[in-house]
Amino acid sequence: MLRYIIRRVMSAVPLLFGLLTFTFFIIRLAPGDPVSLYIQGDVDPMFAENLRNALGLNDPLPVQYVKWLKGMVTGELGMSFSKHAMVTDILAATIPNTLLLTAFALMFNFVIGIILGVITALRRGSATDHIVNVTSLFVYSMPEFWLGLMLILGVSLHLDLLPASGMHSAMARFLPPLDYLWDLIQHMILPVFVLGVASAAATGRYMRGSLLEVINQDYIRTARAKGLSELLVIGKHAMRNALIPIITLLGLSLPFLLGGAVIVETVFAWPGMGKLTVDAIFARDYPLIIACTLVSGVMVIVGNLMADILYAMVDPRIRYD
Repeated sequence: MLRYIIRRVMSAVPLLFGLLTFTFFIIRLAPGDPVSLYIQGDVDPMFAENLRNALGLNDPLPVQYVKWLKGMVTGELGMSFSKHAMVTDILAATIPNTLLLTAFALMFNFVIGIILGVITALRRGSATDHIVNVTSLFVYSMPEFWLGLMLILGVSLHLDLLPASGMHSAMARFLPPLDYLWDLIQHMILPVFVLGVASAAATGRYMRGSLLEVINQDYIRTARAKGLSELLVIGKHAMRNALIPIITLLGLSLPFLLGGAVIVETVFAWPGMGKLTVDAIFARDYPLIIACTLVSGVMVIVGNLMADILYAMVDPRIRYD
């Protein structure tokens, strides 16, 4: 297994390099000037020119690419144009916020999705099955930005039950630890729900189909014929095999959640990687855009690697050595 993990990590290096190189060139083809952030209409053009020279934007593209490569090899991600801080410091402040949001969204996705899938599979053809299926399709078809805005309008503005945006209240740093934690949880509920609910609907559909296929197998009928309880048959024998296709979704869900986090964090003003990426794109902040792409690529690779490892844990027949 260890050799497999090392081999997968090594094979991901050229993939990341290709992704970052493509991003490096494509963002420079986009219209817009990063220096426009610093200058106003009446600023001396020489000042803008000197600023471009200082940032290396007037260098030929191959020279910029070589400088960028040297920085990547040494772990130097550069200085953010828009935030005037080291990119590594900005990432260190925002990555934990996105990991917190996506981890809880992923948990919400699989816990709710698996429960709904099991209920609908065991009650196949019932009113509960039809209601859950129709509701799942309805939720899955809703755009995340629209759902987020509707929840802000209804839950936050009209009912005043939960905060509409941000990660903490304005005076949260003065609160006792437990109140500070409760303030964070209140701010997380809406973005986690929006980020995870659509995925939970899809996971429920996958789980339903997988469990329906398993519970019709001969070994399940044999377990029932032995007099085992239905809870033991489903919980021990059926669920273990039914969860194998669901593990595939774990690797696929992470990039989906990261993509959704770009929208959800922007709607809820959550200070994470998604909002940072959107701000960096609008500001033409080249070092920050490439760094966000690097982090997203690493997260996707780690998610897929985790899925492969979980495969081997759930199904002993799978070996990677």
